[in-house]
Amino acid sequence: MAAQDLETTAKELVAEGKGILAADESSGTIEKRFKSIDVESTEENRRGYRELLFTTAGVEEFVSGVILYDETIRQSTTDRTPFPQLLEQRGIIPGIKVDKGAKPLALTESETITEGLDGLRERLEEYRGLGARFAKWRATYSIGAGLPSEYCVWTNAHALARYAALCQEAGLVPIVEPEVLMDGEHSLEQASKATGRVLQAVYTELHDQRVDLRGTLLKPNMVLSGYEASERASIQEVAEATLECFYRHVPAAVPGIVFLSGGQSDEDATAHLNAMNALGPHPWELSFSYGRALQAPALKAWRGKPENVEAAQRAYYHRAKLNGAARTGMYAPEMEREAAAV
Repeated sequence: MAAQDLETTAKELVAEGKGILAADESSGTIEKRFKSIDVESTEENRRGYRELLFTTAGVEEFVSGVILYDETIRQSTTDRTPFPQLLEQRGIIPGIKVDKGAKPLALTESETITEGLDGLRERLEEYRGLGARFAKWRATYSIGAGLPSEYCVWTNAHALARYAALCQEAGLVPIVEPEVLMDGEHSLEQASKATGRVLQAVYTELHDQRVDLRGTLLKPNMVLSGYEASERASIQEVAEATLECFYRHVPAAVPGIVFLSGGQSDEDATAHLNAMNALGPHPWELSFSYGRALQAPALKAWRGKPENVEAAQRAYYHRAKLNGAARTGMYAPEMEREAAAV
């Protein structure tokens, strides 16, 4: 795919009022989600749940793309339509998670490096053949005494850039996901400093490895107080701190920033995105790439029962609609009550 086509796809993924559904939970993660609703994590249950999401009527108004897992991109609907084909038919762009997960970083006590570069060129070619048009790779960093270390920051930045370059070579838009984890007691200022260091390294490596930023998207954490902090920053403080950090470190050539929810409540993830967009316009589109924060109400409504599919789809549609509103700063907390009335 030419650079111009990559740029077009990247812009389509952050089209006005739209964002991305992250449905790329690993086998272990989806098992935990299913366990919370007393559903066995069989291949058929996983397939049925994803079909529920992908066939929700009207959700393409608010969802531009879906990140799939290796198992999911190979699955089909009950009428045998491959999931990537189904999504394309609905105007939703199929994507694929390609990293092999965060593993212990050698010679550190608690930091991680994301693996999966071996054989990546061949896997990307296969995924492109299966219908994927973009990909995702996640690196994680902890905040603490001396953390994240320079070693962790730069080794992960190098791997993210190698992944991104291989994606563009294969004709896939790379979503670059450096996630500074918000677990802990750290302050808003500490979160901002750690996030800034990570972003600076990532964009240095992307530039050095010849990645065309116009054909990429960034999927970062928001700048938040630690979840165990004694004092938590307000929605407005989070929005302002996040924007200040990103204005310092994210080049304007990047078409869009698709935030991860990272353990926030559904409402907080939407409210924070809304507050940032209300302070716009910005050099980049500010959008969402949420997993649990889009799916949690649907999962709770479904509970693995066929008779609950319609209610689950209504819950998913409503959550997507609220985040679509947050894309333009038009979300209001009162909108949450509509779900109860549906």
